[in-house]
Amino acid sequence: MLDLKFIRDNLDAVKANIVARSMQADADLVARLYDERNTLLRELEQLRAQRNDNAKKMKAKPSDDERAALIEEGKRLKSEIPAREQRLEELEHSLYAEAEKIPNMAHPDAPVGADDESNREIKQVGVLPDFTFPSQDHITIGENLELLDFERATKVSGTKFYYLKNQAVLLEFGLIRYALDILARKGFRLMITPDIARESVVGGIGFNPRGPESNLYTLEDEGTCLVGTAEITLGGYYADEIVPAEELPILMAGVSHCFRREAGAAGQFSKGLYRVHQFTKVEMFVICKPEESERHHEQLREIEEEIFSGLEIPYRVVDTATGDLGAPAYRKYDLEAWMPGRGEHGGWGEITSASNCTDYQARRLGVRYKSESGNRHVHMLNGTAIAVSRAIIALLENYQQADGSVRIPRSLVPYVGFEQIGPRDG
Repeated sequence: MLDLKFIRDNLDAVKANIVARSMQADADLVARLYDERNTLLRELEQLRAQRNDNAKKMKAKPSDDERAALIEEGKRLKSEIPAREQRLEELEHSLYAEAEKIPNMAHPDAPVGADDESNREIKQVGVLPDFTFPSQDHITIGENLELLDFERATKVSGTKFYYLKNQAVLLEFGLIRYALDILARKGFRLMITPDIARESVVGGIGFNPRGPESNLYTLEDEGTCLVGTAEITLGGYYADEIVPAEELPILMAGVSHCFRREAGAAGQFSKGLYRVHQFTKVEMFVICKPEESERHHEQLREIEEEIFSGLEIPYRVVDTATGDLGAPAYRKYDLEAWMPGRGEHGGWGEITSASNCTDYQARRLGVRYKSESGNRHVHMLNGTAIAVSRAIIALLENYQQADGSVRIPRSLVPYVGFEQIGPRDG
């Protein structure tokens, strides 16, 4: 959530940012409610001061006439203060409900546009494969090599679920360990996080836990959700705490299952492992001082590049357009891997993202640190180390061989114990 005073004092900029991000929010209403709240707070402060003054006068042994007047004044204050407090509670509820609809301000260099068509390519890394044979998509490869089973997963769990089988199981654990080893060397604190979070934490991170537009599964009558990313559980780790300044920056890497409804996700680019209801992910999360967040954002992107450069998978880096940022993000970089099975001639598919959310999430979660000028909200950043299902797509499609086998990149061989995956006997 943006600072309320900032919204009121920078109303035109906030409104322009809402338009640029293709979102619906009423900044004028927030500014008006904020001023009404402040006026009511001042009135309440005056009334409470009058009540205290009235109580002091009652203790000073007033005359009978003065005492009668003080009693009447006390009755008036006793009636007015609770009524104003009730009005304040209602006003603040409306104020915060409307303020939470306003997205974070976008970085001035973020490309302006309604969707990912406006993303700006920063660079490409690696050489696209030039197959001398008809290439196949990961679904065909995975089923031919007995690595994936979508049909039985649909029978058991529904559409957009899958079984990983045989060497694909080792691929999942190998990719996780490969990423964790890199992150441990970078000083990240390794964690396995819960797969369930309270709705208050989910909302604090900036995800909508309920409603038709929510991408999360809620647990009925529990007030909790299955997490869509460890960003939620890592971000909530320090909720309502003041973090010692000397501990900053805090670097965390969380392994979790991720559950997403993916309602309405269809089309050829959503098939197979690309958009599924459950997958495993290693997520990076940084808590730092405000003046350090842009530097850490670049570092998260560099780590993502190191991971996929090590896997020798061709990728490109894009600067995400304002309309595709998501409400909490100030700026977001995506890594998109080349996926030969994507479309008729191959195409780019998102494999990681790295977002600087500044203090937007920290304000909602109440995470601060003690500075020389008082308690300040920290900045929070998140980035994907490995989203296993999409990494497997990139591996199977880029490393496929003419005989139908799949070669394993050299950096991953020590983690899986084999150099290629071929057809199984029998």
